[in-house]
Amino acid sequence: MQIRSLFIVPLLLLILAGCVDHQHGTVLKLAHGLDPSHPVHKAMVYMAERCKDISNGELTIEIYPSGQLGSEQQCVELLQIGSLAITKVSAAVMESFTEDFKVLGLPYVFRSKEHSFKVLDGEIGDELLMSTEPFLIRGLCFYDAGSRSFYTIDTPINHPDDLKGLKIRVMKSITAMEMVKAQGGSPTPISWGELYTALQSGVVDGAENNPPSFYTSHHYEVCKYYSLNEHTMVPDVLIISQRVWKKLSDQEKSWLQQAADESVPVQRKLWADSEKESLEIVKEAGVIITYPDKEPFSNKVTGLLESYRENEKLYDLITRIREVE
Repeated sequence: MQIRSLFIVPLLLLILAGCVDHQHGTVLKLAHGLDPSHPVHKAMVYMAERCKDISNGELTIEIYPSGQLGSEQQCVELLQIGSLAITKVSAAVMESFTEDFKVLGLPYVFRSKEHSFKVLDGEIGDELLMSTEPFLIRGLCFYDAGSRSFYTIDTPINHPDDLKGLKIRVMKSITAMEMVKAQGGSPTPISWGELYTALQSGVVDGAENNPPSFYTSHHYEVCKYYSLNEHTMVPDVLIISQRVWKKLSDQEKSWLQQAADESVPVQRKLWADSEKESLEIVKEAGVIITYPDKEPFSNKVTGLLESYRENEKLYDLITRIREVE
């Protein structure tokens, strides 16, 4: 009991306030679950450096990576009560606050990565970042989290028909399950931590994710086929506690937003480099990488996108995204 207390007390003191107003400046606490080698963490470090530079040290950011202050969900909860200032989540997580974010997880809603950047950097992206303010969360910017594609143990997926009869691991997301089902596969929700064993034992025949995740998870040791059909491009979102945001002066808000905005192109470059490196490593390890025609996959999910016509607000977002040139 004493050992546990020794751990908990410093932790509680650490997270007591997400925004600390010191005599010589304000300190914001940022926590996330990623490894320090991750492109998103490196972008956050850049943001912290820029924030310190442009504010002449009056506004600084302390970063706690690798889940030091809790899981992704716990960080979001700390954010809402103002005990943590900033964290990173997948856009899929934001669906639990506002349905609008669901549009970012729909298959082939983006024509290309360039198209997704134009949407996220524009009016639609700004609207989404502000849409969670009623839930005490405000978006600062979007980070690239790559494109999700299928990887399998012993069957290449070069056409949707190749998915028939295959059990494909998906996130615990209705949208993800509907996407795999629409293309002929059997969606199987399994936690990320249990996936390697599930692949190894044959509980599932494959999964879907971006290249860096495929590599760092070591799933390439089991799955020897990676088909880059790029069905979804779900971004990450850097979010700040609305309680903390309101405590900042207009000048501090300006410094922080500028630093966040400037970190976006840096993160995208880091991510692109990471994707390239990951693909090279898994290829050297014997993985067969294919680049299937995306049109048959896209055609298979047309009905799924059209099913949202009954949801006027969500379908309007889909239409507006499609109209972005």
